[in-house]
Amino acid sequence: MIAAEAIRTTTPIIDQIEELVSDVPGWTPIDQLFTLFQLAYSTANLLGDIVEIGSWCGRSALALGLATRLTGTGTVNCVDLFPEKDDWIENPDGSYSFQVTIDGQIHHGYKTHTCWREPFERDVIPLYRKNHSLLHLFQTNTARHQLQDVIAAHRGNSETFVRSVPNNFRCRLAFLDGDHSYESVCSDIDNLEGFLVPGGWICFDDAFSYYDGVNRAIEDRILNNPRFELGQQMTRKLFAARKKA
Repeated sequence: MIAAEAIRTTTPIIDQIEELVSDVPGWTPIDQLFTLFQLAYSTANLLGDIVEIGSWCGRSALALGLATRLTGTGTVNCVDLFPEKDDWIENPDGSYSFQVTIDGQIHHGYKTHTCWREPFERDVIPLYRKNHSLLHLFQTNTARHQLQDVIAAHRGNSETFVRSVPNNFRCRLAFLDGDHSYESVCSDIDNLEGFLVPGGWICFDDAFSYYDGVNRAIEDRILNNPRFELGQQMTRKLFAARKKA
């Protein structure tokens, strides 16, 4: 009989990722999760953690966490506002947004790109049937796959996160999938760029697809930034590397 460890060793990584996220709500397809895994895995030789801005239920976090566990390097820091059910509000046009209060400060979500009623009722409401908050669901998903020791959840945004880390904090991979407005994406880039090590990667979700704010932020802060080298666009994600010198 083949040992369980050997079975996992010879099981293709993409199949392991698909198994990990099979029942985790989210929109990132397997090929893009595999690319995130590869970046996390291939940068294990660099100093620094991984930072994800916008984690939802943990779909991409699990792929990043798998790479981190296999390489035994760093932590996946997952930053999200993690709204509770009562944080959602209906807008005058029938769409939905949310606002959460953290340490006395109000933070808004889906303010610029609101969530329309159909996807809200289909994709959001069911999440709260067994969970009082997305944070609880996220933590349940990471613990269920025994990745809670390499994945750390932070309730907030990139600004609150960088205020909480020490000056010597370093990041080898940043995955930005938070608020898609121009101002928010620029803020995420500005907040994290100083922590990104030479040779480290920054990845954007929904790049050059339907969100003008994301596109303009990438053009202004990355494509025209001499400190970065253009990597590659993969369907709705763009990857760029910080220059090594």
